[in-house]
Amino acid sequence: MTSNDLVLALVVATALGFDFTNGFHDTGNAMATSIVTGALPPRVAVGVSAVLNLVGAFLSFSVAATIASGWWTPRM
Repeated sequence: MTSNDLVLALVVATALGFDFTNGFHDTGNAMATSIVTGALPPRVAVGVSAVLNLVGAFLSFSVAATIASGWWTPRM
């Protein structure tokens, strides 16, 4: 394994770790709103949030595609 491969593996692992912990924050915000307003009981809110966060992780590639297109590259 070359040093480039090691750096790539480290970057991918860090990105996956960040994505996993970021889901904690999103889930908490989504559940708190529906539980506090009484719209959903806590067990249902946790289930709905878990399913939708999992589905969203696999179906939403729009942000990655936009960043990959290079629209944000500074012009000099």
